[in-house]
Amino acid sequence: MRPITYCAGHIIDYFFLAKRVNSKIFINMLLLFILTSLVGLNNGECEFKGIFNFGDSNSDTGAFFSAFPSQPPPFGMTYFKKPIGRASDGRLIIDFVAQAIGIPYLNPYLESIGSDFKHGANYATLDSYVLFPNTPVYISDISPFFLPIQLSQMKQFVTKVTEADQQGTKCSSDTKLPSPDIFGKSLYTLYIGQNDFTNKLADIGKGGMGEILSQIVSQIAATIKELYDLGGRTFMVFNLAPVGCYPALLAGIPRNSTDLDEFGCMVPYNNGVVNYNKLLKEALKQTRESLSNASVIYVDIYSVLLELFQHPSSHGLEYGTKACCGYGVGEYNFDPKVYCGYNNKIDGKKVTAKACDDPNKYVSWDGIHTTEVANKLIAYAVLNGSYSDPPFPFQQHCDLQQIG
Repeated sequence: MRPITYCAGHIIDYFFLAKRVNSKIFINMLLLFILTSLVGLNNGECEFKGIFNFGDSNSDTGAFFSAFPSQPPPFGMTYFKKPIGRASDGRLIIDFVAQAIGIPYLNPYLESIGSDFKHGANYATLDSYVLFPNTPVYISDISPFFLPIQLSQMKQFVTKVTEADQQGTKCSSDTKLPSPDIFGKSLYTLYIGQNDFTNKLADIGKGGMGEILSQIVSQIAATIKELYDLGGRTFMVFNLAPVGCYPALLAGIPRNSTDLDEFGCMVPYNNGVVNYNKLLKEALKQTRESLSNASVIYVDIYSVLLELFQHPSSHGLEYGTKACCGYGVGEYNFDPKVYCGYNNKIDGKKVTAKACDDPNKYVSWDGIHTTEVANKLIAYAVLNGSYSDPPFPFQQHCDLQQIG
């Protein structure tokens, strides 16, 4: 698929692309391109001076591997040409959104060397949950940076920015801080909950999911209210992706033939996600009504990614439910015994989970996370605003920049 930009001179390319595919995603992309060319602010400015992001590996720009440095190749191979802490071959959705509104990629809050927080910070960390676990994190294999911890880090950041401003020491050789007014002029994004959900997959169909799903969405809503008290006014919350299409969950799971839909995705899992997303949407609606002068936006990542999994060829891709980076001779290219970039012994033989030749043909990078090309397509849909409730077209708030 040819590179796409926001330049007015390329509108003819957008029409050509829309003609190639029959897709709501691309029709909305086309409208976005035309609108940004004709009715943008036209002065290179944006209402949002920064982004504060909260989440898990889907939006972690390096926090986890700042704390626990060990990410191997081939992560980062497409864009950064080396592992850079992102769970993909390249950039994430949050990277493209930052680029489009004209700010640098977000530095992780945990990255102590060379960080620049003048345009916000990223608190997301790989393997993070919304809720605290029932067992201590030191005897589990999950991240200690749960959403309440990420919120505490944000509160600490607000305090330090305020103190630095009062003392007139906003910048140092290693860390650069913003002015306090950034908190009311930033976009707050939350993309988290997948780990909580997948950890409870065994309870689907047993009546054990309802309570935990309600607790997750309640915690997210409570977090937004606390961020509002810190000055935040624009919040975007991404719903859960169709995990029933993830190669990692499809590979080797015992199932009946009726469990799979015509596209090869697990129906019970995706139905569970749909139920969660309905709860989240309603919770955000109530939160929106309770906060004055605030935008609380529900972003339907599920529908965008489901379309990519079900119809990859309609979007210039080839493989939906097959991982680019993995090991295995099956249809999913995924074996839970050896994860992307790592080695292990299977049946007495040392094997390595390697990357495919061209990640741009895949939706799934490693069986759990999406490729850069998929992330870019999702970002287009987010920026268009038509997958948001209420609709939130970014071009009405920013003179959107090119996505390279």
